[in-house]
Amino acid sequence: MTTNGISLVNGDSHTNGDLKPNGIPKSHKSPQPDGLSQANGIPHGPKKGQSRNLSPYAVKHKLAPHFIGGNHLDAAPASSVKDFVANHDGHTVITNVLIANNGIAAVKEIRSVRKWAYETFGDERAIQFTVMATPEDLQANADYIRMADQYVEVPGGTNNNNYANVELIVDVAERMNVHAVWAGWGHASENPTLPESLAASPKKIIFIGPPGSAMRSLGDKISSTIVAQHAKVPCIPWSGEGVDEVEVDQDGIVTVNPEIYEKGCTHTVEEGLAKARAIGFPVMVKASEGGGGKGIRKVESEDKFTELYNAAASEIPGSPIFIMKLAGNARHLEVQLLADEYGNNISLFGRDCSVQRRHQKIIEEAPVTVAKPQTFQAMEKAAVRLGRLVGYVSAGTVEYLYSHADDKFYFLELNPRLQVEHPTTEMVSGVNLPAAQLQVAMGLPLHRIRDIRLLYGADPNTASEIDFDFSKEDSLQSQRRPKPKGHTTACRITSEDPGEGFKPSSGKMQELNFRSSSNVWGYFSVGTQGGIHNFSDSQFGHIFAYGENRSASRKHMVIALKELSIRGDFRTTVEYLIKLLETAAFEDNTITTGWLDELISKKLTAERPDSMLAVVCGAVTKAHVASEACIAEYRK
Repeated sequence: MTTNGISLVNGDSHTNGDLKPNGIPKSHKSPQPDGLSQANGIPHGPKKGQSRNLSPYAVKHKLAPHFIGGNHLDAAPASSVKDFVANHDGHTVITNVLIANNGIAAVKEIRSVRKWAYETFGDERAIQFTVMATPEDLQANADYIRMADQYVEVPGGTNNNNYANVELIVDVAERMNVHAVWAGWGHASENPTLPESLAASPKKIIFIGPPGSAMRSLGDKISSTIVAQHAKVPCIPWSGEGVDEVEVDQDGIVTVNPEIYEKGCTHTVEEGLAKARAIGFPVMVKASEGGGGKGIRKVESEDKFTELYNAAASEIPGSPIFIMKLAGNARHLEVQLLADEYGNNISLFGRDCSVQRRHQKIIEEAPVTVAKPQTFQAMEKAAVRLGRLVGYVSAGTVEYLYSHADDKFYFLELNPRLQVEHPTTEMVSGVNLPAAQLQVAMGLPLHRIRDIRLLYGADPNTASEIDFDFSKEDSLQSQRRPKPKGHTTACRITSEDPGEGFKPSSGKMQELNFRSSSNVWGYFSVGTQGGIHNFSDSQFGHIFAYGENRSASRKHMVIALKELSIRGDFRTTVEYLIKLLETAAFEDNTITTGWLDELISKKLTAERPDSMLAVVCGAVTKAHVASEACIAEYRK
């Protein structure tokens, strides 16, 4: 089948009940329409005669029409989810979600929303999930495909053919009659064309995330820094220093004019070098559309500038490039934002992600313990202020560089999506973030979300408004100031070889043995007899350890990693993570963003057993296997 010029593999969809043990479909089922209204029944805003599609709360707050989905309350069939939305001041019923992602992102979304659905409706399948699956993911027996209610086969290869292909995602969403799309992190999650294309669809499909306008204003590293400068948030010296002109529309939403945006960019190597000289070396060359360690280079001196500038630009073709001062001995701290469609923005505390390899996060912690409380509160207030300026909606993260020596912070960027490390925040706040994202997309104001009410000490069984800013004198009589509980340490489990410069690897998984406990849990995108293919993310697992304080959390993590057993055709970073967690610098919390790269340059290696001991153990193991085989043959 070919649609919109894109050929889908077979053009087929499959229900999860149609999977054989090896993950191959044995029969096809076409999904039935599930209440999506057609184009002539979809609201285009609260115009005359159309305000009936909005909830009273949405009408009261003059909600923008692009937030209203095709399966609004007037169009949706009767269901427990519809009753929930109606009773909690929502406007759109979402019972079928397309996950435009794979791997651990898809696994976490399904797990979190099903947990919330069971707690809320007594039915974990109240929200149905459709996933996209490439031939490589099917062959690798990816867990997220098995977990989903149905899947659609899509072309394989690099992500521009599948999970990052906006045209394909919209086409699949329309054909499968889903009510909403969740893009997670990576791939198309930060592409403003996706929410805009979904909103423009005849079926008015909801994007579970911020609107395209907010993505363009704050999701882009250059425009977000311009907006931050306009909001008087401290920014590190960069190629757009002093550029703070923005446009404000009739609703008070801030955007950056393209001509102003260009003033923060460098368009040639020569222009970039001139900016670098003005800023002062060392500097960072960054692609605004980069992330995860891609499109970024550290330049120590002029003689290497041209080479490294071109290297950063080539990794993200077509992306605008900017230059910023390298902050030495800094920490990477971030604030978790959550915002609804009615202008309410709150901070759900922060995270410390200073352990990085080539700007790729390795270990994350929550909450922040290195900054003074009043300093971090200033970071939170600045983050909330930025979110309000651009009309931000859903979950997002504001990242800062923090100098512990002089107790100062500098705006780095805003990620307009859920972060990989968001479970650390969930564990210290009690807020299920994917479920909160879904409820915000349904139109619920923050004060109607149960987890938020509990966080602020409000009665979860009532509907009273919450004074999130504590601007009223008597607010503390009916609510409390949120405080993080305990400490969480998170480690990313990747298929990389620390002994070979963290070179990614792929192959089959023979065994994965991980035991959760009251203090430790984790999730993986690959199970026993699964595999990691050449196009998949090197991260295939994430482990989280909770403790009453940082020290206890660290110890729980070390024990969990030592008990983790992974056997496969690929190397992992588990032993290396244990070594990092047991260093004096990590234990004393004196690390910086350059700490890990310095250790790598000094050849810190994971402890390995004595070579003779390894040979003897291998020989004994092979002898045991042979012996067991002989015994089994004899018994026949």
